[in-house]
Amino acid sequence: DEIPTVVGIFSAFGLVFSVSLFAWICCQRKSSKSNKTPPYKFVHVLKGVDIYPENLNSKKKFGVDDKNEAKNKSVLPKNSLHLDLEKRDLNGNFPKTTSKMKSSPDPENVSPRHFSEKKKDSVSPDSLKSTTSLSSEEKQDKLGTLFFSLEYNFEKKAFVVNIKEARGLPAMDEQSMTSDPYIKMTILPEKKHKVKTRVLRKTLDPAFDETFTFYGIPYSQIQDLTLHFMILSFDRFSRDDVIGEVLIPLAGIELSGGRMLMDREIIKRNVRKSSGRGELLISLCYQSTTNTLTVVVLKARHLPKSDVSGLSDPYVKVNLYHVKKRISKKKTHVKKCTPNAVFNELFVFDIPCEGLDDISIEFLVLDSDRGSRNEVIGRLTLGSSAEGTGGEHWKEICEYPRRQIAKWHMLCDG
Repeated sequence: DEIPTVVGIFSAFGLVFSVSLFAWICCQRKSSKSNKTPPYKFVHVLKGVDIYPENLNSKKKFGVDDKNEAKNKSVLPKNSLHLDLEKRDLNGNFPKTTSKMKSSPDPENVSPRHFSEKKKDSVSPDSLKSTTSLSSEEKQDKLGTLFFSLEYNFEKKAFVVNIKEARGLPAMDEQSMTSDPYIKMTILPEKKHKVKTRVLRKTLDPAFDETFTFYGIPYSQIQDLTLHFMILSFDRFSRDDVIGEVLIPLAGIELSGGRMLMDREIIKRNVRKSSGRGELLISLCYQSTTNTLTVVVLKARHLPKSDVSGLSDPYVKVNLYHVKKRISKKKTHVKKCTPNAVFNELFVFDIPCEGLDDISIEFLVLDSDRGSRNEVIGRLTLGSSAEGTGGEHWKEICEYPRRQIAKWHMLCDG
């Protein structure tokens, strides 16, 4: 009787010891995981990274003191022009502003409301002429306003541009009624120094707050430069949509007094081109083996209003001609009340002859109207005898068969 009792006691002690050991191991693993430092997440937004090849050998380390950073900047040659971008924190975000905004005179902490109050003192009379020269037609488009600041650092011979934000942008995505805006900036007339901001998703009032610093630009050359801002909306499935542009000649703008806050109305890009009958994005592919022509009607933009009542209801009619004789016709669906229609419709045409020498294709953009005859908004013809982009597009598909080639084309009067 004593032996089973002793075995039971030892078994109970063994079970308690095993459970305690297992619980201790689990607690140790949990504590080690909580104390482990998570890996850094790097966000590529062109912030705090030197993009020039001569500086890629030395990797940028976190926690470098200001003295070492100042030494690294002083090693750069004075005459070399390169791009240095403002730092972010480890997650790619800007540090939050503290309560010093009320008392600090730093322009970076000024809210957007103060732009209208201070721009009169900071902007020269010559630069104000560009804003008052906007036509009434451009003001009606309401493409929004761009807020930015300019500064020249005389110690470092650096020209600093801070893109603050944009307000009141139009919606380029008709489904979500928003845009995915970002900004490209170019220094003219050289067109060599191009930078861009990050893309901000689904907003019409993007706050970029990104600073771009250009070293090696003498102050005497600032007056000869012009800043070109291109405001775009990111499109994952096709070419990005151009919202508008801002052109800032620096002649007459005095930067010796410190940072200057400015704002400009966004105007249409190439107003003369887009003020006509609109544009059409077409993709073509010629299959020489099957002797077929694939036509994809992708997009239409900047279509004019059909009448006083409002926007048009566009659709595209496609006619295939062989020696001036129509041999086939197709048409897209109607898009309701929009000047920027997205069709994405594909048509395949059989070619009755070898090659495309005697073939031409006509695109008619029409306004659907149930009450009366459909009005022609614009016309486009592609073929070997077509002029301008129509002839160039046709030549490319003939030279490169089995390749899908897409191009924007200006529409002519119907």
